[in-house]
Amino acid sequence: MALRFIAVDPETGQQGSPTIWLDEENAELVVQGWRPGPALEAEVIATPPPGHEPGIPPHEAVIRIPARMVPMLREACDVAERAGLS
Repeated sequence: MALRFIAVDPETGQQGSPTIWLDEENAELVVQGWRPGPALEAEVIATPPPGHEPGIPPHEAVIRIPARMVPMLREACDVAERAGLS
């Protein structure tokens, strides 16, 4: 797997920073973020998307990233689109 680094949250310091990569082989964005905490995770579980069962499947995870990273997510989407991955 070849990950292409896109961006890291510049406001979180040198450790534990939310980060975005592009997995070009699998055409996926890979995002590192903060764990949501029990209260937010419970709210996510209690508010399933329409047509979905409540809960978080064992193969999935909920993460948080700061809204200030929206431009970085856009950049990752743009890179994927230019690479023909979308």
